[in-house]
Amino acid sequence: MKAGVSFAVAVVAMIVSMPLMAVGEHGHGATVDPFMRWAMEWLSPALRSALPWLYAIPRAALAWGLLVATLGVMAWAGRHFYTRAWAAFRHHSADMNTLVAVGTGAAFVYSVAATVAPGFFLSRGVQPDVYYEAVVFIIALILAGNAMEARAKRQTSAALRALAELQPRTARVRRADAEIDVPVEEVRRGDAVVVRPGERIPVDGQVLSGASAVDESMLSGESMPVQKGAGDRVIGGTINRTGAFQYRATTLGAESVLARIVKLMRDAQGSRAPIQRLADRISAVFVPIVLSIAIATFVVWFVSGNEAPGVRAFAAAVAVLIIACPCAMGLAVPTAVMVSTGKGAEYGVLIKGGEALQRAGDLTTVVLDKTGTVTEGRPTVTELALAPNVEGGLLPSEDELLRLVASLESRSEHPLADAIVTRAKDAGLALAAPDAFESATGRGAVGVVEGRTVAVGNALLMSDYSVVVDPLQGDAARLAAEGKTPMYVAVDGRLVGLVAVSDPIKESSRAAVRRLRAMGLEVVMLTGDNRHTAEAVAREAGIERVVAEVLPEGKVAEIERLQGAGGVVAMVGDGINDAPALARADVGIAIGTGTDIAAEAADVVLMRGDLDGVAAAIHLSRRTMRTMKQNLFWAFIYNVVGIPVAAGVLYPAFGLLLSPILASAAMAFSSVSVVANSLRLRRARLG
Repeated sequence: MKAGVSFAVAVVAMIVSMPLMAVGEHGHGATVDPFMRWAMEWLSPALRSALPWLYAIPRAALAWGLLVATLGVMAWAGRHFYTRAWAAFRHHSADMNTLVAVGTGAAFVYSVAATVAPGFFLSRGVQPDVYYEAVVFIIALILAGNAMEARAKRQTSAALRALAELQPRTARVRRADAEIDVPVEEVRRGDAVVVRPGERIPVDGQVLSGASAVDESMLSGESMPVQKGAGDRVIGGTINRTGAFQYRATTLGAESVLARIVKLMRDAQGSRAPIQRLADRISAVFVPIVLSIAIATFVVWFVSGNEAPGVRAFAAAVAVLIIACPCAMGLAVPTAVMVSTGKGAEYGVLIKGGEALQRAGDLTTVVLDKTGTVTEGRPTVTELALAPNVEGGLLPSEDELLRLVASLESRSEHPLADAIVTRAKDAGLALAAPDAFESATGRGAVGVVEGRTVAVGNALLMSDYSVVVDPLQGDAARLAAEGKTPMYVAVDGRLVGLVAVSDPIKESSRAAVRRLRAMGLEVVMLTGDNRHTAEAVAREAGIERVVAEVLPEGKVAEIERLQGAGGVVAMVGDGINDAPALARADVGIAIGTGTDIAAEAADVVLMRGDLDGVAAAIHLSRRTMRTMKQNLFWAFIYNVVGIPVAAGVLYPAFGLLLSPILASAAMAFSSVSVVANSLRLRRARLG
């Protein structure tokens, strides 16, 4: 808001200043700057024709009006520049705020003097020019740069709140032979907690009785549910899918797994030091030099000037400070960031600010989560096979095998059953309602479909029904080696086929991994899934290094190990379990189709849900960094050339002086050139 208001005031001030620079009665406004005199010959008639009433207003009224408006902008929008500059002065240091404060302050003081006592200047042959529009434009440009950066800052508190909300507010505990609901904070260690299908598990514990399949994706990232029985550990915040069970509460409060994940994320986010921008490093040297040149300019002109040395010396020093005001340097990074983030958004890559852009360009290692990142993140039927020597009348085709199995599994709530039913419906098969259904936890399901007894599950279930699996055992072993889940199918006590379900890799994953490696990046898979499955997926995707079976704290530790070895690391993930590692990495990249918590914790969000965006983000970062460096280079060179001219080095040989008005115009031109260079990023090719 402050930047917008300042820009509006600056435009009005520039228009209102035009009559003050025009030649009028008593010689007022007749500028000695040859360039400005030439420009006014073109601009003044056009403006006078468009706004004749403006030229009818007394000059003193215009000048005083500009004084009041400029003072308002300085006190409201630009106040922090002056307070920070004063704080830096008190600590015997100088930064960009110092240069802004001194430059605008000097121009304002000079303009106030010209407004209050114009006769003093005219009597000494110097025009009482005012530079209020330059003051306001400088403040507006710097505020615009600051606003661009502030708008891109991440809000991490929402992610932490969402993590905390994963824990249910109440728990159903058994006390005095009765089940009662109590606030989760009142659960005591050793309490017997009861969980029904579809509920979140309130606290950590160990199963006492019952069995179920539990969705632990928030912890491991693995989409497949984990079978739980007596003696198994359960984690607060995970989701009970199929059966009911009772467990003993063991770990509460800050010691729970979910609480540790929240702490890991908070610590990781707090440990990241802000980057030091190139402009900040340059300013450490640039600001003192500019102030020294301005002082030297004043002294030389004051000592050597023949006519009104004090006024001319002050005007030359003000010109130096105005032309050196760091608008171009201040805009060099934010404008590139703004254009770059806009370009990324067009490609479905949402980049949260300049820090992420700068770090992404320096990456050496890209760490990928498996489930939902390299793979689709949901179980899918990938293979069907009929047993050899199955009589044609018993099961004539793979479609009939799928229809029969899907009819039975339509009664199940298991994710693998959902995958089978979805595949059958996609194939347009008509399912029959089973006459009977029974779930065998950890083994599979059995029921009656169209008068036939159907059993679907693992080798243990087949053994329970005396079904010989030897004809398909080799196929099952091969599928398991590929990271798939094979399920035998028996009808009326005879083996008839095999159904394989897995989480397939995304079509774009192989090409994306090849592109990342071609960019000179090391690619690592980091997953909570078992090593066997992870290595199978990694081989298919072309990833050579795998770190498997790690919990969230293990992922953070691996990221820290890679960073400790000198790597600049990006973490790519989509789940709650990835959030701490996303926050700890130099660049966290979240798959947009994943959890909101992962997206909040990340620096970059890929809205298309595939890995193409990772390479696109890194390529865009490298292009943006080149643009930033170009902007800073030209802003610096502009000052190297402009400051001596403003100081008057060309005056002895050519009689050429750079008035503060022209200095402010040159300063504005340098800012425009930086913006124009940044706009070239719109043409960047990311695909």
